[in-house]
Amino acid sequence: QVQLVESGGGLVQAGGSLRLSCAASGRTFSGYVMGWFRQTPGKEREFVAAISWSGISTYYVDSVKGRFTISRDNAKNTVFLQMNSLRPEDTAVYYCAVDRNRRNVLATTPYEYDYWGQGTQVTVSS
Repeated sequence: QVQLVESGGGLVQAGGSLRLSCAASGRTFSGYVMGWFRQTPGKEREFVAAISWSGISTYYVDSVKGRFTISRDNAKNTVFLQMNSLRPEDTAVYYCAVDRNRRNVLATTPYEYDYWGQGTQVTVSS
């Protein structure tokens, strides 16, 4: 049974930081692209960041560049999202996902990802 479990969400004031983790179990995803998305009620799921299997290549949506950092620890089958200088507009449910079709090309649409976690709520107060 494949499972992705996110953790690290919570309530933080604007300007604060959070570190999200996504741990995979059931099989290893160290050979694939992994990504983070976020979603608010009534809106489409939005791409946030992606990382290649080796961790060398990363890509971010413009709104988080310079504030968020995606990384991974393949030995622990875990991907992270360090979020600094948080803004109220970053408030959302954050999901991690795996793209089993790619190792280095970083997809940005949710339809290209195969497995998803259950999400973790991030709330940034003003």
